[in-house]
Amino acid sequence: MAVTRRRTAAELVLALVVALVTAGIKDLVGTKALLVAVTAAGAAALTLLRRRLPTLVLIVTGATAGLVAGFSPLLVLVAWSAGRRIVGAGRALAAFTIAYVLFVSISVLDAWKEQMPLTLALLTTLYFFAAAVVPGLASRYWSQRRTLLHALQERNAQLLWERQMVAGQARLLERQRIAQDMHDSLGHQLALISVHAGALEVDPELTARQREGVGVLRTASVAAMHELREVVGILRDGVEAPTALVDDPSRAARGTAGIEGLVEAARAAGNTVTLRSRGTPRPLAAAADHAAYRIVQESLTNAFKHASGAPITVELRYEPDSLVVEIVSTAATKGVGDAVSGGQGLTGLRERARLVGGMVHAGSVDGGGFRVAGVLPYGVVEATPFVAVEDDFHQQAPKPVGGDGFPVMDWSVQTKAPLMSGRDGTVLSRGRAGGIGLGCGISLVALLLLVIAAAVGVFFLANTMNEGMINPSEYEQAKLGDDEEAVRDQLPSGDTVATLGLAGKGPREPEGSRCLVLRSSEVGGSIESEPVFRFCFKDGKLIEKKAYDIGG
Repeated sequence: MAVTRRRTAAELVLALVVALVTAGIKDLVGTKALLVAVTAAGAAALTLLRRRLPTLVLIVTGATAGLVAGFSPLLVLVAWSAGRRIVGAGRALAAFTIAYVLFVSISVLDAWKEQMPLTLALLTTLYFFAAAVVPGLASRYWSQRRTLLHALQERNAQLLWERQMVAGQARLLERQRIAQDMHDSLGHQLALISVHAGALEVDPELTARQREGVGVLRTASVAAMHELREVVGILRDGVEAPTALVDDPSRAARGTAGIEGLVEAARAAGNTVTLRSRGTPRPLAAAADHAAYRIVQESLTNAFKHASGAPITVELRYEPDSLVVEIVSTAATKGVGDAVSGGQGLTGLRERARLVGGMVHAGSVDGGGFRVAGVLPYGVVEATPFVAVEDDFHQQAPKPVGGDGFPVMDWSVQTKAPLMSGRDGTVLSRGRAGGIGLGCGISLVALLLLVIAAAVGVFFLANTMNEGMINPSEYEQAKLGDDEEAVRDQLPSGDTVATLGLAGKGPREPEGSRCLVLRSSEVGGSIESEPVFRFCFKDGKLIEKKAYDIGG
């Protein structure tokens, strides 16, 4: 909506500018105010319609530009717009050809009475080539180049996305293979331990203390089987299945409700652990609930390992949209660095939190302590296993790009380069630089062509000035009654642009006569007037010659 409004405003401003320029040019040639207003309104209307009806507007502008001097800037704008918007090279060629024929024909017919159609046709052809053909070709080439680059970008994006899909499928298959191996080997062994421990627990020959120890062993084996099932689910599907916890009778013991038990166990081992809870407790999804338990468990294990006996604070903050789990060891830790529990615990916590839509941060705090904080959402967030190959655990799921329809992966620099998507990479910089260079080149060629056309026109005009100019002595030599053919042989033909606009501006011509108007080689006494000579012929004789001044 905002883009549409900006485009509409820009179009209105452009139409206003073109109307003002057209009105200014029209006013310079001395036209009535009403005709100036009508011409400006027509230029504005054609400017607004050039996008919707490029072919029609080009033809209409080409036809009227030969009559209306103010339409010259409009012709350049319309030709640029038509060059990129007319579909099909044949249709574009036909539209420009029709506009050219109308432009030249109307211009020549308008000046037919000046008796120099060939000269005017040449000049109008040069002008149409510079003002319409060159902008149209430049616009069409630029538009086709943009279309080609966009198609290449979409193709590269599609190929890279397919490559990511293939890599993700390969990782998923490998995870499933590992999960199957773990299930077949460890699951079988744990099941045997649980069965034998259960049978041993009811053995009447055991003492009460031995039964208690066997019961602990059986409980641990059952818990290990449940945890193995969750790990297998993560490896197999890429997400932690909630059903693994729903069917588990010890779910509460391994969620946020079991954190208090972890704290009590730590205190029983001789550690100083403080548990605080803020906010109104809210239920979490099964996977997120278990992730909170694992964050606290791993953090306490890390604190026991690297700072045994140091005061530890465990805090649960129930924010409006997420649960924040924070564990702080207030004493200096030793050898912790960026890893928890042997270097793999922190990675596991981050991956577990990512799979439920959360995150985990760990690092040193002021005073030499260590802090682990996790943010877990209350709701269920669907995760995807298809992440970037180069960074399997630290990237989020792909998000769609507006307009292209292709997902944007958070790829590495090596992957981004061939995409040429261009928002942050060097490829776009090169593309922009190339586009600017191309535009400058086209503009330079167009300017060079205009200069050449102007030079040719000036040279042609200078060479034909003699055909429309005489000096006063030549005027005096012609006598009334002289033969028309003899007089014309002594005078220039007048078929030149130098005599444009001279006919009809002097005294009334004799009835039935044919008159030749030529400029004087001498400069007049005022810059506002110019001396001219007129010779009128009838019945093969020179019947009148006059010298007078016309306005500049």
